[in-house]
Amino acid sequence: MGVIVMEKLRNHFSRIHLAQGGDKVYKDECMFCFDTPESETGLYVCLNTFLGWSKEHVGHYSNQTGNRVFLHLRRHKKELPPEKEMEPEKKIARLAIGVEGGFNPDANKKRYEYEEQNSLVILPEFDIISLPSADLPEIVQQSVVSILKAESALHLAEVEAASGAWDGEVRQITKHADSLKQLDNGVKVPPSGWKCEECDKTDNLWLNLTDGKILCGRRQLDGSGGNNHALEHYEKTKYPLSVKLGTITQDGNADVYSYDEDDMVLDPDLVKHLAHFGINVKVMEKTEKTMLELEIDYNQRAWEWSRLTESGAKLVPKFGPGLTGLKNLGNSCYVNSVMQVLFTVPSFVERFYNHGETIRGGYKGTNPAEDFNVQMSKLAHGLLSGKYSVAPNSVDENKDADDLQPGISPVMFRTLVGKGHAEFSTKKQQDAMEFLEHVLKMTACNSAGASDPGSCFKFEVEDKFICSASGKVRYVTRPDQYLPLPVPVEEAINKEEVAAYQALKAEARVSQKVVQPDEQVRTKIPFDVCLSKLASPEQIVAFSSAAEKEVSMQKITRLRTFPDYLVIQLVKFGIGQDWVPMKYDVSIDLPEILDLSVLRGYGLQAGEEELPESATTKPKEPEIDAGIVQQLAEMGFPWEACRKAVHLTGNSGSEAAMNWVMEHMGDPDFAEPLVIQNESSSNDNFTPNEEGLAMLMSMGFTREQAALALKETSNSLERAADWIFSHQHELDTLLAAQSGAAAVPPPQKPTYTNGSPKVRKCKLVGQEVQVATA
Repeated sequence: MGVIVMEKLRNHFSRIHLAQGGDKVYKDECMFCFDTPESETGLYVCLNTFLGWSKEHVGHYSNQTGNRVFLHLRRHKKELPPEKEMEPEKKIARLAIGVEGGFNPDANKKRYEYEEQNSLVILPEFDIISLPSADLPEIVQQSVVSILKAESALHLAEVEAASGAWDGEVRQITKHADSLKQLDNGVKVPPSGWKCEECDKTDNLWLNLTDGKILCGRRQLDGSGGNNHALEHYEKTKYPLSVKLGTITQDGNADVYSYDEDDMVLDPDLVKHLAHFGINVKVMEKTEKTMLELEIDYNQRAWEWSRLTESGAKLVPKFGPGLTGLKNLGNSCYVNSVMQVLFTVPSFVERFYNHGETIRGGYKGTNPAEDFNVQMSKLAHGLLSGKYSVAPNSVDENKDADDLQPGISPVMFRTLVGKGHAEFSTKKQQDAMEFLEHVLKMTACNSAGASDPGSCFKFEVEDKFICSASGKVRYVTRPDQYLPLPVPVEEAINKEEVAAYQALKAEARVSQKVVQPDEQVRTKIPFDVCLSKLASPEQIVAFSSAAEKEVSMQKITRLRTFPDYLVIQLVKFGIGQDWVPMKYDVSIDLPEILDLSVLRGYGLQAGEEELPESATTKPKEPEIDAGIVQQLAEMGFPWEACRKAVHLTGNSGSEAAMNWVMEHMGDPDFAEPLVIQNESSSNDNFTPNEEGLAMLMSMGFTREQAALALKETSNSLERAADWIFSHQHELDTLLAAQSGAAAVPPPQKPTYTNGSPKVRKCKLVGQEVQVATA
């Protein structure tokens, strides 16, 4: 180590820190781009702030902050030789994605070992000190060691999110564990040789833990399984728990099903409950697959899974700008598909890619990982620049596509946009449409002083109500940014094929055969049939100011304006004959050119008479997401019940509203009109939740704005976050009204583009959302 270099290092001792518990160490990836220690120029980690930078950006950061000393991380990847790869393939043991033992999207990739090459670098001359070095002062050595030993910030974020990953194996302790009734009827069960007491089935047998009856399990949709005798026995007796014979192990584990809880459960007293019928678990052997193993087997062979993973297809990698892939972080398909589509929209490309260097270069904060605009520009650069999608000199067709084009990992972005959100902060499966709405809200919130790129999706909806008693009409307009399109399954064009498939399944049940995935038939519905359904009048019951009572009304939905880009959501959910929510297994082909002229709205027409304003003083009408109301109504629920569901769940999404509907559909006032209570004077004494305040303030809102959001949503953080993004342009007006201050000019009425109703199909997201452009 040269004397001059050591002198430079001494000049910066005061800025060198040790990474302590609680410090975020960004040593996996650059804050401004997707360079990693595996990149050609490696990664530079600041010994003062522990932020990681690529060589392209470290100079700017150093000049801006005065921090000069960096730990340079360089990692070389080497493919393992074949003899080290011949480990037995791990069996999937959990019904999960992206968690240990579950479905692994990386399962077929090559495996590698890594060689670390680290050094100390002093800017601006990039003086290099190789590591390890005994000549380094202790403070420097300790700082380097603390960074190398620390868990990276991105890894910690992944671990936190993974705690909520989709996992079909998680089971709860049954509520009957301590109170299960067991009859003293003398029944003793032999250790083998079981048969259903109602038929000849000798597999898929369940022992009822109350009376000792041995009966066969449920019949599955594909014809496999049993003859429903165990279920029928429960319906007669209400004896709740059964254990699957053949799954009992010597350590006292087995499949236990609770009929009244309608789920697989854990029975902590299972050994005792089995002993009641003479079963000694110490001599038992597992002879059948558990329900989890059976479900995994089906998922592994199911055509949906094969199609999603393009099983059997030889993928040809493509390279260049706009052709960079996103890695699956564990149930992150909804994030990847939405963001890849968004960054094909010109307004998003212009804002976050064309002006990305300005956004990143102008950042003055302390942690770019927590700045929305910075992370959006980083993601745009990663996807669109082509820097991370460079074609090799030659393409080896025997190599996996992912080896040639590994893609980028949007961990930093997903951590930021999910922060404070009950669902998007986890690795659970999510709805792509709800995530798109969430991102658009965050984009609008972070567009102060700049145009909102999400405005290209906004349009004005016109709802026309025709009173059956008076013939008078009322027009109500509302803003929206996506169009829910109903899916009328009764209008299928391949009913004969579907009927034949249903007959095949019925025959398979009788013959106890299994219908293969490639024999499945999907219901096909033309797009224009869905469009006609949306354009058709809908019958609702609502209050008429002309008749001064509730009457039948026709509701007709039209589009007053057409946006530059129209997002269409296919509403593929409905209610079965048993009133259980179900997802339609349908196929809908969209034409290249969509003519939506039938949806054009023109407002009040000649000869129409408007309904008079009601003379009755009513509480302020709440804001209710009409799109979610429409989705629920399409499933057959009463209009007013749908409005209540959306309002009482704080406009927090279709899933929450559906849960409310299912929980309250038996209420006597389920379909009664929504009654809005006047605000209680107790609101004057409202005390906001401090944790909620801190979380909302971290998103860029003032304390007063955060407190107002919590007040409006009864201290519910999730609802408050949704509310504050929805009301961001009128917060000053609402705060002024609350404080009695001088009136603030009301927010301007939103403006919309109004293009042609003929649109061209553009992008597809998860078979749920269509984005079309005029």
